[in-house]
Amino acid sequence: MWDESFQVSQPSGCMRTLLVNCGEVAHLSVGNLESPLSGVQLEDRDQLVHLSGMSILIEDGLIERIGPTTDLVAEFAPWFPGLDKSAETEVIDVGGKAVVPGFVDCHTHLVWAGDRAEELALRLAGKTYRDIAAAGGGISKTVVHTRGAPIEALVESGSRRILSAVSNGTTAVEAKSGYGLDVDSEVKILEAISMIDRASPCNITPTWLGAHDLPPDSTRSDYVDQLTSDQLPIISELGLAKWADVFCEPGWFTPEETEEIVRAAADHDIGSRLHVDEFVDSGGLALATELGSASGDHVAYSNDESRHSAADGGTMQTFLPGTPYILGTDIVSLPIGKCIEEGWAFSTATDFNPNCPIISLPFIGSLLSHRLGIDPIASLISVTRNPATTLFGEAEMRGVLAEGKPADLNVLWSSSADSWCQTPGSTPVSMTMIGGEVVNSNKVY
Repeated sequence: MWDESFQVSQPSGCMRTLLVNCGEVAHLSVGNLESPLSGVQLEDRDQLVHLSGMSILIEDGLIERIGPTTDLVAEFAPWFPGLDKSAETEVIDVGGKAVVPGFVDCHTHLVWAGDRAEELALRLAGKTYRDIAAAGGGISKTVVHTRGAPIEALVESGSRRILSAVSNGTTAVEAKSGYGLDVDSEVKILEAISMIDRASPCNITPTWLGAHDLPPDSTRSDYVDQLTSDQLPIISELGLAKWADVFCEPGWFTPEETEEIVRAAADHDIGSRLHVDEFVDSGGLALATELGSASGDHVAYSNDESRHSAADGGTMQTFLPGTPYILGTDIVSLPIGKCIEEGWAFSTATDFNPNCPIISLPFIGSLLSHRLGIDPIASLISVTRNPATTLFGEAEMRGVLAEGKPADLNVLWSSSADSWCQTPGSTPVSMTMIGGEVVNSNKVY
């Protein structure tokens, strides 16, 4: 369960919080906030970042005002700096540190049991992802352990992982099932996700990924039928998932099977976000766009025509650079720079899973900026505003710092917003707020 000692509680009785003396504030709140940013918009610092000297007023969990510190202090805390709080307002002096939106991790496999650390040696010996899976490793090995784990153990481990994510500035997460591959186990995983969500301040959105792999105790046709006729109706009836996902890749689920599962999910008012084109271009991103999926994830090998269609059709390309990093394959070839040049919207996420246990979005940002040469603000948008547009509606929109929106934010260690992705191996975050509550206070640098 959530570790209460991790939280820094608001003083009782204070209705407002005023963050004063901010460094750069990367608000990212230009244009229609329900739409992603792309192309030259990603690097327009004048429009996306306030210079130092601003303050942020938070009330009832929402951002009420963003303005010059002198103005907001005069209006709401004229007694500061002599006092740091009144009956109505608490002042937090961030000491010139930069403020950015809370990070939104839109692709994680949060809940599972077991250990696959031995796969690194197998990869170094020349075994591929498919080789390891065919030998009983990979997803199927995690399925065995997860099926046998009690729900309490899954909740405990998942809660620890969320603690780690929040310590790295993540304030919202998409969490998939997929390591059960039968009705009871998939329900167990999704119920664990729901329990973690209720106990944690982090906003967790559940995705059903029953179509993650083919279980060894079922034929292909029988399992696809089980997915659409058994698992999906129960998941829908219990209200356990907002999204459905399918691992659409040669050797796993075909485009035809993917379409059948996604259309069945749509009949239950469950949207889709798909694993596609991770190892080869199998037309997965084009299919995701045709099906109206919110996102196509991995997309390492999608063709340019599919990327253009996805951008026009509103299907987000979500890159997961941590996966090729872990697998020892090429990261530099990921066409993120071309997406910027062509004006194709994209997001990035951790793909946290037993094979890729990366829970830090700042580390993912480091891969983009240090290895791919992506501007730090563009990298920031790919883990804040852009993924938030695929997960949240207008009223609950995260990933930006804007009046009337939830006060999910990070105070960094530096005065520069660029510092968010420059500390691989340690967190760049000195304080995190979710819904206006301080949930994390790190002593960094």
